[in-house]
Amino acid sequence: MDFFDNWTVQVRKGLLELCVLNLLLEGEQYGYDIIRKVLEVPGFGITEGTLYPLLSRLKMQGLVQTRLVESSSGPARKYYALTAKGRKTSATMNEHLQEILTGLNTLHGKDKR
Repeated sequence: MDFFDNWTVQVRKGLLELCVLNLLLEGEQYGYDIIRKVLEVPGFGITEGTLYPLLSRLKMQGLVQTRLVESSSGPARKYYALTAKGRKTSATMNEHLQEILTGLNTLHGKDKR
């Protein structure tokens, strides 16, 4: 793996939690729907083996809550929703990311006057 490939993997890992939290701002979602929506974001990729441990960590941190819904066509589905703490954390993370991006822009001359 070359430098750029490794860097993009690290960037995706760092932003994946925020990506999931931002998706849940839309409302309660089923795990497969989260995967499908993340895959629509250019530059992101995610598998079940990545998503479900992440959602478990977010639940343990009190950022998401779950509920099971019985399904007539198979096993019960687990739906994920943000808690109040999750909404606040998402807002804080988005603000911090925006500060970082603004700062990066000043480093390569976009905001220099």
